[in-house]
Amino acid sequence: MPEIDPRVARRRFARAAKTYGQAARLEAEIGARMLGRLDYMRIAPRRVLDAGCGPGREARALARRYPRALVLALDFALPMAERAGRHGLLALLSLSRAALAVCADFQRLPLADASIDLVWSNMALHWAADPMRALAEFARVLAPGGLLMLSTLGPETLVELRESAGAEHVHRFADMHDVGDALVGAGLAEPVMDMEKLTLTYAAPAALFADLRASGQTCALAARARGLRGRRFFRALESALAGRMRSGRLAITWEVVYGHAWKGASRPRAELRRPIEVVRRR
Repeated sequence: MPEIDPRVARRRFARAAKTYGQAARLEAEIGARMLGRLDYMRIAPRRVLDAGCGPGREARALARRYPRALVLALDFALPMAERAGRHGLLALLSLSRAALAVCADFQRLPLADASIDLVWSNMALHWAADPMRALAEFARVLAPGGLLMLSTLGPETLVELRESAGAEHVHRFADMHDVGDALVGAGLAEPVMDMEKLTLTYAAPAALFADLRASGQTCALAARARGLRGRRFFRALESALAGRMRSGRLAITWEVVYGHAWKGASRPRAELRRPIEVVRRR
């Protein structure tokens, strides 16, 4: 995956904190689908970490699902964390099912080893400057028998925008198999990977751009062009995307990768190298 400039990414999400909830339609849908998958997981976590929580939509849902658990809603953008839950002793002492908000980078988690029973990360891993380091941190804080559930974006995401704008202006994303290998490399066991392609439609290219800006998801590549792109560039981009419209709508592809894996209890390394179970869907 290309290197992300974390300062730029943090600034973009901080600015989008107020509008993210309305603009991030895909993230809301994927979060709901992930919550449904928990129905098949036999876990009763005492501590839950929502890593890259955004405004805390799934953190609050996890707190309702596991009312006896302490839910930590963690985001690297302070305005997002502030929206995600109550803070400090107020959250710990409250009888309401709220999350404890933490502002931190999930590549350097301020948590003890083996202190979390469920690590949840919805559509956040592809914003890590070093995804392998983030996965290693997830594995470190998981207790033996703990579960990691994540979703991220796959390589065919925004293919229409990439072909129209140029690869240097649009992020690239890791393949499902690479994510599965990374889970094993981080020391997690029995990874199960799943992929599906979804299509969102927009009334015009400008509507796509507005959603990306409002959700903080504009280019944060470390190697991005530093100069301001002029009106000519955006007119050409809008024209190219308008040429792809059918029946008055612009269809944009999103490839979503799901994965879950377990923290083994001191399993030999050879046992962790079992084949990855893969399911493909469209």
